[in-house]
Amino acid sequence: MFLIKGWQALTPDARILFLTRILRMFAYGLISVVLVLYLSELGLSTKKIGVLLTLTLLGDTLVSLWMTTSADRLGRRKMLLTGAALMIFAGVTFALTHNFIVLLVAAIIGVISPSGNEVGPFLSIEQAALSHIIPGRKRLQIFAWYNLVGSFAVALGALTGGILAQRLHAVGFTMLAGYRATVVGYAFMGLLLALLFLSLSDSVEIKNSADDHQLSTRTFLGLHRSHKIILKLSALFALDAFAGGFVMQSLLAYWFHVKFGLAAGFLGAILFGANILAGISALSAAKLASRIGLINTMVFTHLPSNILLILVPLMPNVQLAVAVLFLRFAISQMDVPARQAYTISVVHPNERSAAGGITGIARTIGVGLSPIIAAPLIASTSLLSLPFFVAGGLKILYDLLLYRSFKTVTPPDEHSSSPK
Repeated sequence: MFLIKGWQALTPDARILFLTRILRMFAYGLISVVLVLYLSELGLSTKKIGVLLTLTLLGDTLVSLWMTTSADRLGRRKMLLTGAALMIFAGVTFALTHNFIVLLVAAIIGVISPSGNEVGPFLSIEQAALSHIIPGRKRLQIFAWYNLVGSFAVALGALTGGILAQRLHAVGFTMLAGYRATVVGYAFMGLLLALLFLSLSDSVEIKNSADDHQLSTRTFLGLHRSHKIILKLSALFALDAFAGGFVMQSLLAYWFHVKFGLAAGFLGAILFGANILAGISALSAAKLASRIGLINTMVFTHLPSNILLILVPLMPNVQLAVAVLFLRFAISQMDVPARQAYTISVVHPNERSAAGGITGIARTIGVGLSPIIAAPLIASTSLLSLPFFVAGGLKILYDLLLYRSFKTVTPPDEHSSSPK
């Protein structure tokens, strides 16, 4: 059992990185279910909310671009601590003001996740550090569990955020005060993250040889040998993320609220269940990839989940809509650890933070462009379901392009990354 033997087999640094993943994703889930509702309660229009969500995600790209492409050179711990500080800044600012301009500044500079997914520099740097301290043959398995605990944490955070706001309202607090308490909780999670990052050892840092150092000084955004393949992957990942942004977790919660009139507690329960299923689905990736390969795993599990996404708004009632959504989430994350392992495997060790950062930033840019389009659509009765069709169609296009471009490109250590 991984939870016993596997946990004991991890190094102290790896355990810390798993804990930071859990805390951070709990925080992202906590705020994702109430963020749009909170901003709406502050009096912001759906247009302003869309702009704010877009700038929140696009602002992360500028911060993350510098941090992830510099982490292997300047220090991974330093960059992780900086990210935690920006997370605290965003949470505190969002809790203290309703001024739209100030919120925009906090959204652009700070780190906050409206989608329930990873934002900022954390994922790329953590996975680069994990790859540095675990053997290649265990990489995909470790990434699968890393994604599993993250999905469980998001699910618990979403459930907690919805229930907290609803319970506070039930005992006399305004809805605005209940939502604000959740935002304060997000900032507190950032503080806990900073304390954990401080305890990491030097083992997570890259130690370049003389030849590696010479190569690393001739870089393009932190890449030297692998810039062509990473830029191509980034373009495809951006398309996938742009599609996903139409149904990001905050907007998904908003859609169920508008379509079926569900309260925050029910929305949190739906997202809790969806994320639990998503986390479990990621576990199957390691075993499947060992048989059919990383690219095939990414494509052949992603296609049916996108068809199910298109079917969600076609359901005649909330029960069937949730059932199809759950079925979709039960297979939707099988591509994620395979995608992460593939990206790490095709680059040199001192390019890993940069490679993860650039592909992650491409995804953030993609997802950041969607809310400004999707939020007004959901607010329109006649166009309410259009984001699901756009998202599903574009994701299917991504799958086909990915398979065509990379079906013959096998990473050097793909077989050694597979579980034995």
